[in-house]
Order: sequence, then C-alpha cells, then structure tokens
Amino acid sequence: MPFANIKMPQAALSKAQKEDLIHRTTAMFVDFFGEGVRPYTMVLVEEVADGGYGRADEVFMVPDAYRAKE
Repeated sequence: MPFANIKMPQAALSKAQKEDLIHRTTAMFVDFFGEGVRPYTMVLVEEVADGGYGRADEVFMVPDAYRAKE
C-alpha cells in the first residue's frame, strides 16, 4: 500500500489545495505502480501549528501573507 505523509505549516493550503495535493499524489503513485494501487493509496496531510517546527535553530511562524484564503 503506497503511503505519503506530507507535513506542512497550518493554514498554508486551502481545503481545495489540499484535495488537489491528495489527488496529484495518488496519481503519482498510480503512474509509478499502476492503476491497481489507487484503492490502497493513503495520503496524509498533516498541518503543524505555528511554533511546532523550526529551521536553522529558529522556531518558524508562517506570516499572514502566506496563509491560505479559504
């Protein structure tokens, strides 16, 4: 069973964008492994709250300008 776990900042993508990401990721697995994997493909989109991750020893916060608009 193909499985993708995608972690991203909370509110970085709209609901429609997350749905598109799930469809495209599933399609990628189907391209690699064939149509038979579609019903068994799992795509998990995890949103990480501000302050819950960092880069270069710095706690990261998403600026409002980069947050998705629903």
